[in-house]
Amino acid sequence: MTTEPTTEPAEAERLPAGAPLIIALLVGSAFVMILNETIMSVAMPALIADLHITAATAQWLTSGFLLTMAVVIPITGYLLQRFPPRAVYLAAMTLFAAGTLLCALAPTFGVLLVGRVVQASGTAVMIPLLMTTILRLVPVSRRGQTMGTISIVIAVAPAVGPALSGVILSALGWRWMFWLVLPIALVALAAGAARLRITAETSKTPLDVLSVLISAIAFSGLVYGLSAIGESAAAGGGEEGLPAWVPLVVGLLALAVFVYRQIRLQRTAAPLLDLRPFAIRRYTMAVILVAVGFMSLFGAIILLPLYIQDVLGGSAFVAGLVVLPGGLVMGLVAPFIGRAYDRVGARPLVIPGALLLSAVMWGFTTLGATSPIWLVVLLHIGLSVALGLMFTPLMTDALGALPGELYSHGSAILTTLQQVAGAAGTALFITVMTLASAGSGVDAAGVHAAFLTAAFVSLLVLVVALFVGRREAPRAAAGATGG
Repeated sequence: MTTEPTTEPAEAERLPAGAPLIIALLVGSAFVMILNETIMSVAMPALIADLHITAATAQWLTSGFLLTMAVVIPITGYLLQRFPPRAVYLAAMTLFAAGTLLCALAPTFGVLLVGRVVQASGTAVMIPLLMTTILRLVPVSRRGQTMGTISIVIAVAPAVGPALSGVILSALGWRWMFWLVLPIALVALAAGAARLRITAETSKTPLDVLSVLISAIAFSGLVYGLSAIGESAAAGGGEEGLPAWVPLVVGLLALAVFVYRQIRLQRTAAPLLDLRPFAIRRYTMAVILVAVGFMSLFGAIILLPLYIQDVLGGSAFVAGLVVLPGGLVMGLVAPFIGRAYDRVGARPLVIPGALLLSAVMWGFTTLGATSPIWLVVLLHIGLSVALGLMFTPLMTDALGALPGELYSHGSAILTTLQQVAGAAGTALFITVMTLASAGSGVDAAGVHAAFLTAAFVSLLVLVVALFVGRREAPRAAAGATGG
């Protein structure tokens, strides 16, 4: 289905028939799935006590989820070319529902982690499917507003996760975080089977299995190495087993091989992940900022519940409530920021967002054992507004800079780097916190060191934000294409 470009403004902004329902179904499904990225963060202290594990081990319920997504997402470019969108959607929701059931029934930490991995495998496919569908269905003049809605999914859902889990934990056990999600996943699966109809061309593009294996080694090695440092520190600095630097080096080498192989395949065959989007400056700058921003987001999501419960002595319910206002504020401002992007472009929004992000991160470094809870809430709201000012314009600017044939690969790259950055940020901040804490638990000195690290990262964000280009005129040929 193709909507021809027209000179009538009203026609240029009209969505294809059925597009609102399709977008609503995909956005709703993605929201529930992304919510599960961080739903376990508030439950970490309870899991540490119940399952007799360290904080560095427990954070794998989040890092493992993100890492699995980073490994699976590069394959989605192939999946979206090889299979119809409806089949991809049904497979993603089936995996997510199966993983949720496994988590709810899990008798041990190992089984719980496996369930999280299965959940993440479905979630990984959903985000590129959502982004690619938006780019195909939505006209250029309305993409900022629509991407504001996607920002609610990608940024707000992880922020709401801790609040939701805190409420559930205050009345029920941690398993209910999965039992309550399971019926929603099954309803979304049934709705997609009955109503999701998207016509798209498919091709029998071969899957480069070697690239899949190399990418899995690269991303898992990098994040596992960072997590292993935290695990070693939590265990008292012992070097039992594989040294942490080994997977880090292996991951870096595998990443270099993966990039080299994709560049070679671009000349002779179909790459697993087409890297040509990086040749476009607008895309590259936006992706770098989004990735570093996600490090800050997931660092705060992981650190704040630990700080509130272990340093301030608050309950899981209080920890959830503290981050709830920020998540709601981000959801409220995202559509307005999207409309502002449609008018003025990315730069006038991103630079103020980066300034606010840095100010908030340095504000977090002032928190201590006697800080008032209202200050934590205020700082988190500031963080949410800052990331809202950055994520929606940057993601829209990045994907809008690409030609149509690179939509699926561009969205896969963007989503992959988001998850790698989130997993790496989580592992990095947990590591710093563990090394700086006086004992085996979490204390004010450890949290301060982690927030100080995040503050220095925010300075990097501010520097890179200055290189975001000014608004470019929309391409005339970038009309809406439904597939």
